This record gives sequence, structure tokens and C-alpha cells, in this order.
Amino acid sequence: MKCDELLAILNEYIDGEVDASICQELEQHLAQCGPCRVVVDNIRQTVRLYHGEQEYELPVQFRQRLHEALREKWQQRRGGGE
Repeated sequence: MKCDELLAILNEYIDGEVDASICQELEQHLAQCGPCRVVVDNIRQTVRLYHGEQEYELPVQFRQRLHEALREKWQQRRGGGE
């Protein structure tokens, strides 16, 4: 299995909706591919956090930097205007 094949069925794999034979191929790929393993681990952690339904307060400085970065990206995509 190649990385792009894994990414194409990643959501189904994380949700446990992939056939067992394909799961085995995916797991073999993950055992050998660090970048794909990182992606899968990050998605699993994100899903785990959201299932807890807890809200987390972001530190003020981080929230300000995040808003600024998002604002800059938004303006870049809109051609620099507001």
C-alpha cells in the first residue's frame, strides 16, 4: 500500500469501517511509514479529544496569535482587502 492509498481511506480506517484484509495492509504500511503513522496518531488523538466534549480555554497569547494568523490568511485569500 502507498501513502496516497492510505490517505484515501483514512477516515474509514479511523472509524473502524475498513475490511480486515485492507486493515492488515494499512497496518503493515504504518509499521514502515513514519509520516503516515504520525498522521493517523494525530487524527486518533483529535477524535479522542472531541469525544470527551470538554472545552479547553486557550492561553490568551496563543489565541491572539492564532486569530492574527487566521486574519492574515483570510486577507491573503481575499486579495489583501478586508
